[in-house]
Parts: sequence; structure tokens; C-alpha cells
Amino acid sequence: MKIKEIIVVEGKDDSVRIKMAVEADTIETNGSALDEATILQVEKAQASRGVIVLTDPDFPGGKIRETLTQRIPGIKHAFIRKQDCQSPVGGSLGVEHASVAVIRQALENIQTPYLNAPTENLKPFFLEAGLLGQPHSAIYREKLGDELGIGHTNGKQFVKKVHMFQITKQEIIAAMEKIGLPIPTAQGQELV
Repeated sequence: MKIKEIIVVEGKDDSVRIKMAVEADTIETNGSALDEATILQVEKAQASRGVIVLTDPDFPGGKIRETLTQRIPGIKHAFIRKQDCQSPVGGSLGVEHASVAVIRQALENIQTPYLNAPTENLKPFFLEAGLLGQPHSAIYREKLGDELGIGHTNGKQFVKKVHMFQITKQEIIAAMEKIGLPIPTAQGQELV
């Protein structure tokens, strides 16, 4: 599988793992130390071939994504779930621990954020569906985030990502149906 875009990863081990899974070029951020020179390199890559960000599913990886998304319009994102990239020894987390199949799947399900796009207010639906403000909300968001390919987040970031990636209510309902989450109706009754 050949990838036209340049893949942004955090380190050398990530690059090695990516190249085991696909034929692609990478840019390494050297962990969360995202300096101006690296950002300029990613900007140039976006202008020439396009960029896919594939960072670890943790706080530093999220900060790298956020910084690049704010600075470089139109970059794409691929996400790997935490449970799919944990080291069997030591419990560390990272792209370098993901299987070839997991990396390929992530690169087949990329998302492109739109920062200032008009979107409908889905927060009332999320509250009604139990995705926010309930004891089980984090579990629901984790499952739904995996299905939608936007990763795991807290409630506020979930709302932000849904808007940023312009995911529609219909797409959310379809994903909820697919993974078996209860879907509320307009009257507060569950459809499923």
C-alpha cells in the first residue's frame, strides 16, 4: 500500500513501524518537542503532497495534532486506539507498538478537520444520548470515537472533534446503531 501524503509521527521508531505497514515518507516531530522548523517542514509537505498526522493516542500526541491543525489548514488525521498500540512489556503506549494491520486500517480511515465550518449544535443530542454528563458517557464516547475514527476524548473535546471533522448527526446515529449504543428519539425515548 503506497501513501502519497507524508505521514507526521513523533519519533524514529514510529517511522520504522509505518514503513513496515505502508510505503510512505514520514516527518518526525521528536516527541512533543514540536519546534518552528518542524512546523515549517510540515507546512511545506502539506503544500506539495499533503500530510497525514498519526501520533500516539495520548496527551502529547493530541497537542501535536492540535498545534498542526491550527497552523496548517486541510491536514488529515489518522487515529489508533490506545488498546491497539500498547507495548506488551512495560505498558508504554505508541504508534511503534501498533500492528501493521492496525496502522493500515488507521490510514484507510483518515479524517480532515474544518476549523470554521458551520455545523448544527449536537450538544443537546449528545446529552440525550448519554454521550455527555452520565457515568457511562466516557465508555460511550470511547466506543463511538473508535467507530468514527476520531480517537478518545473527554466530553468537551468530543464535541469539538465532531464539529471540526463535520460529522453529521446522521453519521453519529449510524455509528451508534452499528456498535449497539442506545439512540434517543426527539421525545426522549430510545429508538434502539
